[in-house]
Amino acid sequence: MARKKIREYDSKRILKEHLKKLAGIDIAIKSAQVTESTDFTKLAEQEPWLNSTRLVVKPDMLFGKRGKSGLVALNLDLAGVVAFVKERLGKEVEMSGTKGPITTFIVEPFVPHKDEYYLSIVSDRLGVNVSFSECGGIDIEENWDKVKAIFVPTEQSTLTSEICAPLVATLPLEVRPKIEEFLKGVFIVFSELDFTLLEMNPFTIVDGTPYPLDMRGELDDTALFKNTQKWGNVEFPLPFGRTMSPAEEKIHRMDEKTGASLKLTILNPEGRIWTMVAGGGASVIYSDTVGDLGFASELGNYAEYSGAPNEEETLHFARALIDCCTANPDGRRRALVVGGGIANFTDVAATFNGIIRAFREKESQLKAARVQIYVRRGGPNYQKGLAKMRELGAEIGIPIEVYGPEASMTGICKQAIDYISIAA
Repeated sequence: MARKKIREYDSKRILKEHLKKLAGIDIAIKSAQVTESTDFTKLAEQEPWLNSTRLVVKPDMLFGKRGKSGLVALNLDLAGVVAFVKERLGKEVEMSGTKGPITTFIVEPFVPHKDEYYLSIVSDRLGVNVSFSECGGIDIEENWDKVKAIFVPTEQSTLTSEICAPLVATLPLEVRPKIEEFLKGVFIVFSELDFTLLEMNPFTIVDGTPYPLDMRGELDDTALFKNTQKWGNVEFPLPFGRTMSPAEEKIHRMDEKTGASLKLTILNPEGRIWTMVAGGGASVIYSDTVGDLGFASELGNYAEYSGAPNEEETLHFARALIDCCTANPDGRRRALVVGGGIANFTDVAATFNGIIRAFREKESQLKAARVQIYVRRGGPNYQKGLAKMRELGAEIGIPIEVYGPEASMTGICKQAIDYISIAA
């Protein structure tokens, strides 16, 4: 499971559509997304309600505490929304110690209300945690003792009245059936649409129907293959304050176009230990090992390639990573760990072909940055792949330590650390 945050706009769009389809509950959510490219005149033509109702506007940037931070404007007309957005669009703010520009807003009808409820549904290893409170809103943390919670095991696919009872027992009788029905419906959407988190803080009651005012969601992006149509044109934004480097953007674009998996995240551009690991699980283990050995501050990146990428894909992947690893040589030693477990179906020699071509092309950069390469791999055709790596080291004059499955998977991490720790 890979939890990916989505914007409030997408969370509400998905909930509205599928709550009606799956549970027969029709919630009158209206919302519009505003970015730097938004033409408000055209937006108002597409969403006529913008000119006929009072409005709420707030950043849609994957951070919370917007109300407490003065970033929510209530009861405005469209002209007021335009002014609010123009004053803040692209401006840097600091939220929980992280700084970044505001690039996206959500605009919705202003909903006068009295009661505020809290709902949270979160995936756990063995099931789902459902939390509910009659005291929702900006002070939910101060009233956390009033939150009721239940655990729903994985094998339980729906909420029954019996399961819901502890959550709604103290609600007034006039709203209890509607809220119970709403909780059941939202749980179905959560399960069927592969949410990993769905939180409303608060939701209220409008004309007898629950209505989410503030909402956030996370999806399991590994389920994209079966939810492409259900999720629609969903966006998985970067965390607030984070922007992609050119190398990260390049690999991200490649990843979107291939059936394989190609991932690159720069952690420390000046780091001296870099990884190019086959397999999502193995890549995490290698990174964790470097950290466990006390060298997390020297870890330059997180990277993984898996799903049998072809030679051209691994060539471009390796080129981008080597450029990052060898940037700005400073005379200090650097290490590149080309690791992995024992593959089930990936042809090790075939994927190594692209990496070897990249090493050959980047020979001068690798030497200038004093990079030593450590290889450990197993799987189909691995002997041929490892032999090619050994031959390459002799050919281009770059030290390449090569190991097969007889060596422990992460042993080369310790060797890489020992290498960069030697005084120049």
